[in-house]
Amino acid sequence: MKIAIIDYKAGNIKSVEAALQRLGCQTVLTKSHDIIKSADKVIFPGVGNAGAAMKALRAENLDALIPTLRQPVLGICLGMQLMCRHSEEEDTDALGIFDVDVVKFVPKNGEKIPQMGWNQIFGLRTPLYDGVDENSFVYFVHSYMVPVFYGTAAKCDYTVQFSASIAKNNFYGTQFHPEKSGIVGHKILENFLKI
Repeated sequence: MKIAIIDYKAGNIKSVEAALQRLGCQTVLTKSHDIIKSADKVIFPGVGNAGAAMKALRAENLDALIPTLRQPVLGICLGMQLMCRHSEEEDTDALGIFDVDVVKFVPKNGEKIPQMGWNQIFGLRTPLYDGVDENSFVYFVHSYMVPVFYGTAAKCDYTVQFSASIAKNNFYGTQFHPEKSGIVGHKILENFLKI
């Protein structure tokens, strides 16, 4: 199986590569349109700033390529947020694959922003969560979130209920980091590889 990891200078690439290697997969970190289009699966990782990330994607015309992909695509953290329409972070227009906007967390009861650490996911749907228990713990690091909407595939509660995961056609996203989420994250990545 050929797995392309989109290279746009986002953080967290090494831990994604290591997690996929533990699953016996070979990956290629690339910005080549041809390699990405011909891959069996595509990982769209991300740790960083939405404005800078979109600028990097536009510089390689990846912003035009990604929405046209037909194989399963998994956006992780910022990668998931960039698949949405717009982000409040630096007032950034994103890829528009999902018709929803990314908004900043607003603390209600003294919560610390960013949400950093383990939290539970629930309302699980799509094959990404086959064999994953409701209320499983996964690892989050984020200051912005996707509200619950038609494409929500898993929820989490931190200041408000928000989309811990989204799905539409061949596009999947996790706000949390499956590559840092232990056995549960391993299972989610394994499920993605089976889609």
